[in-house]
Amino acid sequence: MSLATVTCLIPAFNEGRRIGAVLAAACANRLVDEVIVIDDGSTDDTAEVAERAGVRVLRQPANRGKSAALARGIAAAQGDLILLLDADLRGLTANHVTDLLAPVLLDEAEGSLSLRGNAPLPWRLLGLDYISGERVLPRALLADRLDAIARLPRFGFEAYLNALWIASAARLAVVRWPDVASPAKAGKRGLAAGLLADALMLGDIFRTIPPHRALGQIVALQRQRLSGHRRLPLVPILGR
Repeated sequence: MSLATVTCLIPAFNEGRRIGAVLAAACANRLVDEVIVIDDGSTDDTAEVAERAGVRVLRQPANRGKSAALARGIAAAQGDLILLLDADLRGLTANHVTDLLAPVLLDEAEGSLSLRGNAPLPWRLLGLDYISGERVLPRALLADRLDAIARLPRFGFEAYLNALWIASAARLAVVRWPDVASPAKAGKRGLAAGLLADALMLGDIFRTIPPHRALGQIVALQRQRLSGHRRLPLVPILGR
């Protein structure tokens, strides 16, 4: 098992009501050495909730989007591995975090990504959510690309990372989280605002890669996906 250190990055915008549960899961896992929340210009108490949890908080002066927030977080990270978590997950536990970390810590994969229980049906049927926000990867993969990441469309990071994984022929593990969910934007913002946010996010993805290349990413990631991987026992959570 690798002795790599782990930094958890959680970009967040107006997630004060939801981020506490995600922070509790990340902070309870002893495999995680550092937790950093990047508050992306929130107008609610997101940053205050994170500070009360005792984690490091980086405050963006204005809302610039997930890509810019992650560029700043990666620049500040000290861990060998980066664990990415969305701030609004429901049902996340420390054991889920261990499961996502395990394939990389056990040197079975160079990257891992989650498949949540409420992922869109096509992704669940494929067994792969190519835009999942929960991932594990070596920090070295991104450390020299921070300027490029900061210049990406607001929600272009996942497609950009997919391209890096494909170019490096990384072995990838898909970790199923059947009891973890991410709330729909329409549920958080209202129907009209949520649908608009989804449309804008899709536009950002296609500004990062054109639609035909997005389809190509799905095919390539499926080829690089491991057929199976081991799980770590509970013991490493309790004492590293």
